[in-house]
Amino acid sequence: MTPAVTAQLRAWARGIYPDEASVELLIGHAVFLDRADFTSRFLSIPGDGDGLAVIDWRAAIAALDDSLPCSGGENRMLRLAASLAAGIPVNLRDALTGLDDRNIQLVINAVLHASGRRTPSGFHDHS
Repeated sequence: MTPAVTAQLRAWARGIYPDEASVELLIGHAVFLDRADFTSRFLSIPGDGDGLAVIDWRAAIAALDDSLPCSGGENRMLRLAASLAAGIPVNLRDALTGLDDRNIQLVINAVLHASGRRTPSGFHDHS
C-alpha cells in the first residue's frame, strides 16, 4: 500500500470515528491493502492520484462469503473492519476467538476509537 493511498483512505474516513477506526484497523492489519485481489476489486482510487480512496465493504464481505481466499484470522479482521465501517453484522464470538495478541490489540484500539475514545496508541496520525 502506497502512502498516497493510505492518506486517501484516511481522508475518506476522517471525522467519522467508526470509519476512521475501520480504516486504521485495515491499515494496521497490513494484509488486505497489499493484496491485488482485494484492492483491484474493492478499493476505488481516483485515477489522478488526488481525492479520496473508497472501500466497498459490502462487496468485500460478499466476496469473502463466496470466494475471497484468506486465513481465518484475515477473515475475522476484515469482518470486524467492515462491521465498524458499514454496520455489517459480525458474530463477535467467532470474530474475536483465535486472534493473536497483535490483532486483538488492533481491534481494542479500533473499538475505543470508534466509541470516541481516540487513543493514539496503535493508530496513525490523522493530520
